[in-house]
Amino acid sequence: MPQENTQHATRRKGRASLSNAAGRFDLDRSQADDGWFQEPEAEVIPTEVRQETARSLISYNRSPDLPFDRSINPYRGCEHGCIYCFARPSHAYLGLSPGLDFETRLVARPNAAAVLRNELSAPRYKTAVLALGTNTDPYQPCERDHRITRSCLAVLRDFNHPVAIVTKGAMVERDLDILAPMAAKGLVRVGVSVTTLDPELSRRMEPRAPLPARRLAAIRRLTQAGVPVRVMTSPVVPGLTDHELEALLAAGAEAGADAASWIMLRLPREVSGLWQEWLGKHEPGRAAKVMARLREMHGGRDYDPRWGHRMRGEGRYAEMIAQRFKAACRRLGLKERTPDLRCDLFARPPQPGDQLALF
Repeated sequence: MPQENTQHATRRKGRASLSNAAGRFDLDRSQADDGWFQEPEAEVIPTEVRQETARSLISYNRSPDLPFDRSINPYRGCEHGCIYCFARPSHAYLGLSPGLDFETRLVARPNAAAVLRNELSAPRYKTAVLALGTNTDPYQPCERDHRITRSCLAVLRDFNHPVAIVTKGAMVERDLDILAPMAAKGLVRVGVSVTTLDPELSRRMEPRAPLPARRLAAIRRLTQAGVPVRVMTSPVVPGLTDHELEALLAAGAEAGADAASWIMLRLPREVSGLWQEWLGKHEPGRAAKVMARLREMHGGRDYDPRWGHRMRGEGRYAEMIAQRFKAACRRLGLKERTPDLRCDLFARPPQPGDQLALF
């Protein structure tokens, strides 16, 4: 169904992307002037959640840049709408736009927990830490109604399976009844992303994510319940949020985080155009500086996808950020590497129809 590339400003309220250009595989989306154009009514763009029947859930990767080799994602697309999100291009595989479609046309996978249970029950399955929320946030607003993340966590709890969660969502507190007992066994760690302490900037850059103070409160609640938390100062945006690095780490440590990490802003595929469009609208005075710094770290390009380079870039500026991060972590007692989660407790629970063990 044809859609306009640009959207009425009032309709974009609460959304980060300024456009909805066709994805790489959406060859049918086009515009034609038939002489009947009318200014669209100023209605807020609603969030649409469709359902998908998952045939498999665990995705495997061999990236040397990642500390895990498998992950699950209960949802496709993310209503948090972070304009810098590296996962936006994945929406193109659905024939949707990495722009507004990514944050307004979501896909839920209601049978995810059942599929996960089957995959963990397979005789040949080998246990390793499972990452939850690597592509889109497992605690985005639609989780309140669909509860798919919670049902997947219940399966992981039943199997004593280690899990590392990445989120901006304060809704993670809801699942403390599952997470706290798992943490007591050494089976879970949560990473909470805090990109800026400026609520106004956060609201423009991450329009439907919890404000920074709320994320810090979630860190405090998790750690008080015994769940170890890593504060993730990701992404670091040169010329826009880089000056906050030490303050972000200090706020995370004060809230109870025991570890920290950082990643430089990444602009793969369509994200570069969306990000520059956002900069021109919201930070026109800083746009040139931000892009100059990024290109300086990526050999003159907006993004360098090479393994070993894409997460942090190269050059003097990238080295300076790394040094500042390490110095702040030492001062605050934040670890970069944490003890491994336990894999030795994994056990398949009895299933209906299983033969009882003989005495």
